[in-house]
Amino acid sequence: MENQQEVIKKAYTAFNDRNIDNALSTMQEDVQWSKAWEGGYISGHNEIKSYWTRQWTEINPKVEPVGFDERENGSLEVKVHQNVKDLQGGLMFDGLVKHIYTFENGLIKTMDIELVEN
Repeated sequence: MENQQEVIKKAYTAFNDRNIDNALSTMQEDVQWSKAWEGGYISGHNEIKSYWTRQWTEINPKVEPVGFDERENGSLEVKVHQNVKDLQGGLMFDGLVKHIYTFENGLIKTMDIELVEN
């Protein structure tokens, strides 16, 4: 799990730095990714690149992992502090969510999102 945590930390740092290529280097070519902002899912590097590029023209999200738990099924639950602002700096969301990852050959294979229960 330690290696998976390092992969996750690299992915979040790259996302927050808007370095798409560095973020994609942590993922399988056919990665399945949840589109929390729009709903549904996308597959592969090109679709993620397009999604994030479009997302960043409308909102300014920052995500920081604050906790890791391995689930019984082998997936990695990452509790994330998510801060989302509009492009004028107005706060849209500030709170915790769970990102659920699976891995294949040391790289991210799937990512899904769950709400944190209060």
